Amino acid sequence: MAASNAFNDAVAYEGYVGRWSRIAGRQFIDWLNVPDGQMWLDFGAGTGILTQVILDQTAPRKVVGLDPATGFIERARETVLDTRAEFIVGDASTIAANVDEFDAAVAGLVLNFVPSPSEALHNMAQAVKRGGVVAAYVWDYAGRMEMIRHFWEAAIAIDPTAAELDSGKQFPICQPDNFRALFEQEALNDIELIPIDVQARFTNFEDFWLPFLGAQGSVSKYLRSLDRDTLSRISEQLHKQLPLNSDGTIDLILRAWAIKSIR
Repeated sequence: MAASNAFNDAVAYEGYVGRWSRIAGRQFIDWLNVPDGQMWLDFGAGTGILTQVILDQTAPRKVVGLDPATGFIERARETVLDTRAEFIVGDASTIAANVDEFDAAVAGLVLNFVPSPSEALHNMAQAVKRGGVVAAYVWDYAGRMEMIRHFWEAAIAIDPTAAELDSGKQFPICQPDNFRALFEQEALNDIELIPIDVQARFTNFEDFWLPFLGAQGSVSKYLRSLDRDTLSRISEQLHKQLPLNSDGTIDLILRAWAIKSIR
């Protein structure tokens, strides 16, 4: 039953942010400019979105995708049909045995969710050969990840108690100075940080709003706590404040912060 529920979450993730993560991932992997034929670790691989981008854009020797969610890994195995990809259920401690095995280790939209970002980054770095790439990207929850900012601003306008669950407050690591500091503490070299902007177009209000109802993390926890009336009022507030075009489409910028370094 647990695996089935997780699988449902994996499907919901695609409509929620997975489709936008894929676009950000393409820009991220291009920016890393890792040579072909390398061994990659995709930490927090989720449904395999970034693994597939690596396969498509870098001609790797192999990509190992690691995630603690069995349902996500099952989904990745079903959708990423490439013999160069291997998906493993595990967490940061699982990486520790793979010292100096990889040429590049990446974490896409995950370091803010792990219990200890510093431990996860340390294990990622230890798994990479000297001179290899250690990199990650996270959504700019407190700034120009406009999809999330609009949601929390609408929620707080209707229910001020929502402020405590605001992703911008919950995940300070997603602020660029804090993100850079995390990599500096690991004593990694040649650290670079850039914004990655995804130009997102939602076909209509429902295309924007309905995926939130199947969302995960703090958004899901908050929405499940609401009565029907409050949920309806937040939906109405969002409809008022979103920048709807004349044809009903909605154009937003979804910003992520990307960082890369050399071990």
